[in-house]
Amino acid sequence: MAIVIPDIRLSLDDSEEAAFEKAKKILNVSSSQIKRMYIAKSSVDARKRDNISIVYSVGAELRSGEKEIARKLSDKKVTLKKDAEINIKYGTEKLSSSPVVVGFGPAGMFAGLILARNGYAPTIIERGGAIDERSEAVKRFWASGKLDINSNVQFGEGGAGSFSDGKLTTRIGDERCRYVLEDFVKFGAPKDILYKSNPHIGTDLLRGVVKNIRKEIESLGGKVIFNSKVEKIIIENGKVAGIRCKGEDIDSDAVLLCIGHSARDTFETMYQTGIAMQNKPFSVGVRIEHLQEDVNTALYGKFAGHAKLGNAEYKFSKRYNDGRAAYTFCMCPGGYVVAAASEENMVVTNGMSERARDGKNANAALVVSVDSRDFGAGVLDGIEFQRRIEHNGYILGGGNYKTPAQTVGNFLAGEKRYSLGKVAPTYPLGINETDITKGLPEKIIYALKDGIKTFEGKMQGFSDPYAILTGYETRTSSPIRILRDETGVSLNADGLYPCGEGAGYAGGIMSAAVDGIRAAISLMERYEPRG
Repeated sequence: MAIVIPDIRLSLDDSEEAAFEKAKKILNVSSSQIKRMYIAKSSVDARKRDNISIVYSVGAELRSGEKEIARKLSDKKVTLKKDAEINIKYGTEKLSSSPVVVGFGPAGMFAGLILARNGYAPTIIERGGAIDERSEAVKRFWASGKLDINSNVQFGEGGAGSFSDGKLTTRIGDERCRYVLEDFVKFGAPKDILYKSNPHIGTDLLRGVVKNIRKEIESLGGKVIFNSKVEKIIIENGKVAGIRCKGEDIDSDAVLLCIGHSARDTFETMYQTGIAMQNKPFSVGVRIEHLQEDVNTALYGKFAGHAKLGNAEYKFSKRYNDGRAAYTFCMCPGGYVVAAASEENMVVTNGMSERARDGKNANAALVVSVDSRDFGAGVLDGIEFQRRIEHNGYILGGGNYKTPAQTVGNFLAGEKRYSLGKVAPTYPLGINETDITKGLPEKIIYALKDGIKTFEGKMQGFSDPYAILTGYETRTSSPIRILRDETGVSLNADGLYPCGEGAGYAGGIMSAAVDGIRAAISLMERYEPRG
């Protein structure tokens, strides 16, 4: 248990020790009463470029009296923080066999981990390869255009997050977020993710972390089966009875469905089976690349390059009267635009950066929200809308998974001349300079152009004519929601627990991991452990 003292503002030249001294004065306790002090959170306040500061929250563990002191200081926003823990009241129903977890992205990893820790010995099915094998498949695709449709940027150990930035930002306030962060650190992530306001692990380190999580699950009696795509969810008399992989059935009366947002063939199979689903809004657009040093200067001014700041990040949005929004998403400082297709003859872009974030360019998704007004009311219409845009990208890119690209200047001006400038595109399979407006609906193009102009007012240089747009970004979130009740169980398939991004209940590593934990807890509160 610790007292957390927030809003301690210091200059860039002050040390963390200065934050501890300010916290001691607020607590008004002697040094002998303090067992430990640490940084609970830190963030950069760059709203005034000529006066950038670091804002800290300091945690203090005392030898006694935390509750009384926190109560006295409550008017100063001081709070009492308990250790992250998960309390479970086990159910009494018996499982006929091990629970099955489908998918080994963030939701599946953490669902499997908590099940294994509590004696449920889960069987985890993943359509892609283990991380080392998967990494080789991705490298091969990026080098030659030879796509493995089951082991790629979207599918395989760790899910899509294993080839991103390992960003752990989230808008959810669930107390289990801390549990997830502490587990990431336990399995090899840097300790600063526990307190940074925009924590990230980095693609290079995240791969080792997910491998360590899998080893822990296996050491506790769980089993992870790779290269096994689920061909069918078996439903009998309104209840799940198992899954089918490679023509063989795996019996189970409890299945956690953690399939990720790109498992289109699984969505189609489930729809044919009659599992309750509906389409949902998502977003589409492009990737935008700037020079990172230009972003640093625009946001940090004379402080650009300061050791405490690192590379600058941004996040912008604009909402329109019709409910549509244009916004930036998944910003990767010092990162790369990557080829993220999972189906043949489709071009999909995403962003990735490593722990050091030391690439020359910054990139982000620049996207516009879409809904049934754009793609139709059918359950699978959103998927087909994504596919049309991705195939347009393949055609406009000229084939072999090259991507269409255009400078921001030419995009805004509607000019047909193509000339790259100071920003070199990082997409690994090459680009074809062309008119990217040909691949997107007119409403999306309008909002993208308007968004670029609007965001210029928030960051000078956002509309830099030499910035590069590459297309298309379509996998921002799932186009499907698999309907579930308040306990997390499918509306018409008892024992089926849809969770995570693919089920339409999360967006990003953290929220997906938390939703996986939530689903596992729901299962455990119904069924007794097997061990």
